Amino acid sequence: MTGDDNLYSQFVGFLKITLPLGALALMSTVFLFARAPTQETTIPYAEIEEIAREPRLSGAQISGVADDGSVIGISAGTTRPNGDLMIVENLSATVDSVNGIHIDIRAGMGEIDTASRIARLTGLARVETSNGYEMETAGLTANLTTGQLISDGAIEAQAPFGSLTAGQMVIETPEGMDGQVMLFQNGVRLVYTPQQ
Repeated sequence: MTGDDNLYSQFVGFLKITLPLGALALMSTVFLFARAPTQETTIPYAEIEEIAREPRLSGAQISGVADDGSVIGISAGTTRPNGDLMIVENLSATVDSVNGIHIDIRAGMGEIDTASRIARLTGLARVETSNGYEMETAGLTANLTTGQLISDGAIEAQAPFGSLTAGQMVIETPEGMDGQVMLFQNGVRLVYTPQQ
């Protein structure tokens, strides 16, 4: 019995030494591998002053129904008011027409005139339709009242039947018709690719 007590006392004595040493080793690794503070931990006072000077809205969304029945939705990463204009950045828009065609539009910048309900997209604008058209143009004007889209200049498009370039593109709903019509004009060049 005295041998068992001696073994137990030795085990407790061993733990009295190793457990504090283990805790010391763990604590030293916490401080050894700690990261140094970076420059990004400082508060960006210049950005706070800019936000206070220039009111803006992040993640704004506007939606409505045009006269032709198309549902139009616009969302922007950043929106700043400027009188009757809303200056928008990272703009994306969707148009769901009455005849079931879905149009996605993306542009880097633009402005929306709330009085006349006209949206002007500047810079590279990308347009994709659910019936297989992918287009790029330097700018796009959208009439939010009528649902009409007009490219500001030349347009390049990939269509289900091939590729085409044109001086201008117009998407609108003609009077007396149900659904939108896509019109390419001003020097249309079409490269037809037969489907196999």
